Amino acid sequence: MGTYKCCLIFKRRFRWNDAPPPDDVRALFANHSAGGGPHMAADGLRAYLQATGQDGDVDMERLVEQIRQLQGRGGRIPRVGRALPLLTVDDFHRFLFSHELNPPIRHGQGQVHHDMAAPLSHYFIYTGHNSYLTGNQLSSDCSDLPIIRALQRGVRVIELDMWPNSSKDDISILHGRTLTTPVSLLKCLLSIKKHAFEASPYPVIITLEDHLTPDLQDKAAKMVLEVFGDILYYPDKDHLKEFPSPQDLKGRVLLSTKPPKEYLQAKDGNAATIKEDAKAAATDDAAWGKEVPDIHSQIHSATKHDQREDDDDTDEDEDDEEEEQKMQQHLAPQYKHLITIKAGKPKGTLLDALQSDPEKVRRLSLSEQQLAKLADHHGTEIVRFTQRNLLRIYPKGTRVTSSNYNPFLGWVHGAQMVAFNMQGYGRALWLMHGFYKANGGCGYVKKPDFLMQTDPEVFDPKKSLSPKKTLKVKVYMGDGWRMDFTQTHFDQYSPPDFYARVGIAGVPADSVMKRTRAIEDNWVPVWEEDFTFKLTVPEIALLRVEVHEYDMSEKDDFGGQTVLPVSELIPGIRAVALHDRKGIKLNNVKLLMRFEFE
Repeated sequence: MGTYKCCLIFKRRFRWNDAPPPDDVRALFANHSAGGGPHMAADGLRAYLQATGQDGDVDMERLVEQIRQLQGRGGRIPRVGRALPLLTVDDFHRFLFSHELNPPIRHGQGQVHHDMAAPLSHYFIYTGHNSYLTGNQLSSDCSDLPIIRALQRGVRVIELDMWPNSSKDDISILHGRTLTTPVSLLKCLLSIKKHAFEASPYPVIITLEDHLTPDLQDKAAKMVLEVFGDILYYPDKDHLKEFPSPQDLKGRVLLSTKPPKEYLQAKDGNAATIKEDAKAAATDDAAWGKEVPDIHSQIHSATKHDQREDDDDTDEDEDDEEEEQKMQQHLAPQYKHLITIKAGKPKGTLLDALQSDPEKVRRLSLSEQQLAKLADHHGTEIVRFTQRNLLRIYPKGTRVTSSNYNPFLGWVHGAQMVAFNMQGYGRALWLMHGFYKANGGCGYVKKPDFLMQTDPEVFDPKKSLSPKKTLKVKVYMGDGWRMDFTQTHFDQYSPPDFYARVGIAGVPADSVMKRTRAIEDNWVPVWEEDFTFKLTVPEIALLRVEVHEYDMSEKDDFGGQTVLPVSELIPGIRAVALHDRKGIKLNNVKLLMRFEFE
C-alpha cells in the first residue's frame, strides 16, 4: 500500500499488487507440466530448457534450489518422495523473470564463442577516446580512474596523450591546449597493467598521442618496458605484412602511435563553433535524451559544409605525411622499436589514404566527419581498406562535452576502432556498451562475413538490401522500480505511469523505435504488446529497450534502458535487466519479454 499527498490536505492510497503470470507463461507451463497439471517436475523444466535452445546438461538440482530462493513470500515448493521439488506456475514465472537464471543473450560474461584466430583487422575492437579524462574535453581532471573503469567494462583500446611536463623533464598525460589537469604517464601505465585483463584476457592496445621530444620518447620507452616487461608485445621487424590474432596476443599489451598533426586536426576546432557547442551543451540538462542521428543524417551534415573543407582535408593530409616523416627521423630508436601498430596518412587526398599496401599493414585515423565525407561516395573503398588494415574513427573536436556520434557509420564500413568518450553517457554510448556485450563481453567482436568478402564484390554500405530476418518482440511487463527508487521519485502524487520504447539500431533501413501505451498508476506495469522488426543486416543490429514515466506537464522521467546484440538473443521468454543512464545495471528493474525469429 502506498500513500500520496493530494491537494496538500488529502491523501490517496494505492494498493501495490504483484502481476499474475501472463497467459503465455501459463500456456508454456501447461505444455511442460505432468499431464497439464498444477506442478512441473524437473524433467518438464529440463524439456523446456532444451526446447528453447539452452544446454541440456544443466545441474537441475542446483537450478531448482535457485528457483526456490526466488520465492520470497511464496511458500515452499512441494516434494514428491525423494524426487526434486515440484514447481508451480508461480515458481516457473519467477524463474522466467529472473535475469540471473533466464538472461536474454546466449553467452554470458566471459563466454567467448567467436573464432579468435584471425588477424586483428577481422574484429571490431572496444575503443576509448581520451581515456584519461574524467569529464568534458576542456576543463575536467585527468586521472587513471576512467582508464580503470573502461578496462573493467571490457574496453581494449586505451588512448593516452603524452606531453612534456612543466619542467620538461618528465611525461604528463593531459588534453593539450586546454585547462585539463595532468596525470603522470607512469601512474596510467601501472593502472593499465594492474587492470588490463580483469574483464577480458585479449590484448590491450595503447594508442599514443605523441608530443614528446626524442629524449622524453626514450624515457617513455624505458618506462613502458619497465612496467609491462614480458607482456609487452612488439615485432622483430619494422613492418607487419599481417596483424597477429587476438588469440596469439592473449595477455599482451601493444603500442600504437600516430603523427602529432592528427592531434591538431582532431582537437583544434573553430573557436566560435566550440563556444557555440559548449553553450548549447550547457542548456541541455539531459544529454541522454538526444536521439542518435542516423547514418544518412551524419553523411548529409558532413557533406553540406563549405566545399573549402574538402580542400583543407587534402592539405592536412599532405602535411601529415611530412610531419610523420620528420617524427620518424627523430624518434628515439628504442621507442620506435616498441611500436607494433604504426599509424599515419600517406601523402594525397583522403581517398589516397585508403590505398592498401600488400607488403605492410597500418592503422589510419579519421574523424567522424572525414569518414562521413568519404562514405558518401567511397563506401566500398573504405570496406576494402579495413579488410587488411585498421581504421580508427574519433569524435570531432567540437564535442567538448564528451558526447559521441552514431557508431554504425564506422561499423557498417568495417572500421575496427570506433573511438568513444567512455566517461560520458547518452544513447550513442548505450549502443557502444550494448554492441560489446557480444562474444562474452571480451572486447573483440568478429566482423560478419559480408564485410570481409571480395568475391563477387566488396560490400557496398549504400546498396539497398532485402530483409534477411524478422525479429518479433513481445513486452509483457516490468517490475523492480519500487525496490530501486523512492515512492515519490517519478510522481509526488501517484504511482508512476510507465511506458516502454522498443526498437532497432543498425543500418538506416533497420533503425526504428516504437512504444507501448502508458500504464497509469502502477509500479508493476503490464503491457503485453507485440512488435515486429524486419532486418536487412541482422549481423550488427542492436535491440534497444527504454522505459520512461509519462508526465503530462513536464518532461518524461527516465526509468531504465538496455541495448542487446540481436545476434546473441535467445528465442523465448526472457528477463531483461535495465541499466541507468551511465550504463550501470539497476539492482532490481527488469522487463519480461519474448523474442522470436523468422
